Amino acid sequence: MTANLHLTLYTTSGCHLCNQALALLEPWLAKGLKLALVDIAEDDLLMARYGVRIPVVASPNGVELGWPFNAEGLANWINDLPK
Repeated sequence: MTANLHLTLYTTSGCHLCNQALALLEPWLAKGLKLALVDIAEDDLLMARYGVRIPVVASPNGVELGWPFNAEGLANWINDLPK
């Protein structure tokens, strides 16, 4: 299941919380999860939407998990995503 999962992490340069979120995602990447990193600073609309909310992890169907989250919360969110 994880190998077919493609998520997006909305982030920006110098965001220490984003680095923490990426570290929580590392074990999932090792299991085959695909992750696109999107820098919100490069898009005014993304900056308006996520500027005070990053890091945010999003699934292809638009389900989002915003910070703060921990490893357990991330695992529950990933496992609860529609298959």
